[in-house]
Amino acid sequence: MTTPDETDGGAARRPRDRRAAASLTALLSAHAISQTGNVVTAFAIPFYVLGLGGTGVEVGIAAFFATVPIVVGGALGGVVVDRVGHRRAAIVADLVSGVTVLAIPVLALTVGLPFWALLALVFASGLLDTPGQTARRIMLPAMSVRAGVRLEQSVGLLDGSERFAKLIGASIAGLLVAAVGPIAALFVNAATFVVSAALTTFFVPAVRREVGVGAVDGPRPSYWSDLREGFRFVVRDPLMRLIVALVLFTNLLDAARGSSLLPLYANDRLGGAAALGLLVATMGGCALVGNIVFGFVAHRVPRRVTFAICFALAGGPSSAAFALGAPLPILVAATALSGLAAGALNPILGTVELERVPEHMRGRVFGMINAGAWAGVPFGALLGGIAADTIGLAVAFGIVAVLYVAATLTPLSGGVWREMERRPGGAGGGGGSGTDGPLA
Repeated sequence: MTTPDETDGGAARRPRDRRAAASLTALLSAHAISQTGNVVTAFAIPFYVLGLGGTGVEVGIAAFFATVPIVVGGALGGVVVDRVGHRRAAIVADLVSGVTVLAIPVLALTVGLPFWALLALVFASGLLDTPGQTARRIMLPAMSVRAGVRLEQSVGLLDGSERFAKLIGASIAGLLVAAVGPIAALFVNAATFVVSAALTTFFVPAVRREVGVGAVDGPRPSYWSDLREGFRFVVRDPLMRLIVALVLFTNLLDAARGSSLLPLYANDRLGGAAALGLLVATMGGCALVGNIVFGFVAHRVPRRVTFAICFALAGGPSSAAFALGAPLPILVAATALSGLAAGALNPILGTVELERVPEHMRGRVFGMINAGAWAGVPFGALLGGIAADTIGLAVAFGIVAVLYVAATLTPLSGGVWREMERRPGGAGGGGGSGTDGPLA
């Protein structure tokens, strides 16, 4: 199924429509606020566990339960997004996340919250995060066309909204956790999801869905048939397979670093949550700047080389700085470099996906891509906690730095990776079969 004016993925720009531009702004704002809630969760849970006397392994276990639902929800929820509608899926996802997050501080302050119950609620709160994010991303092309915004720029703005969320969320979460504790921070967290749902409900219009190119006429296939169709699309596309494999591996390393190693490092050597908030806010702020700048030049630079170099800079230097025990100003500078480079990554990948995947399949295909890319995250978070307790923080960060750079430079080898580049005269459409344009 496709939406009117969505099949070109935003390649052909229209005159700017103020009402459409306002709706696009509301969508981006809802995405940023929802992501802010996720950032607060990522801060509050590790420090809640540490405040109860938890070990590095227990922090890793909590991070594992926070990230597993991203994989499960991505794989199984994409089909639901296609079926129930993108706007409705985004609203329901935010409301469910808000209720489950609110249950954590309420139970902790009343009847008590044992560790197993915390894990169950953390799992439940993240189960619809990926479907909600996928739904907002799928709405982007049609709204971009109507607002007269280039697709690469709007994808950059969506990713920039996530970076902005990290900037604001990290600052708020770091201050809240340091000042009043993680439980109070979770009340703020629950409120962000409610605000996001309200923005989508009142300011993002429903889009009429039509049967589009590649959609099946007649009785609707079963849920499992749709799920298999999305899986087959990903595994049969050689560039998709490479992208998923690379991002799976780097996400595993990022999870080890961000979910376990960084909180433990901040708690042990930097004085706690405030320093961690500074580092994450620096990463988010610089990535936001990178997003904004790259959104205006993305259509002018080679995708593959830009992707590989920026990817290596996004993880290698900052991890090496932590491995060497650099002082906080150096850590902030290295993190800033990583953030600026990271700003180019998701706009490239997001545009590639929107160009290559037919609109009527985007929910299930994007769900599969997200599930594959995040499949290593729960294990990375767990391995990060184990590594901190066994080989030590410095060695663990050193291993992350070396592996990250080695993996992210592989697109420079050419081969299938060359398909990331634009094809002369390509439509860049989201409604095509995947042969109309590149995948960036």
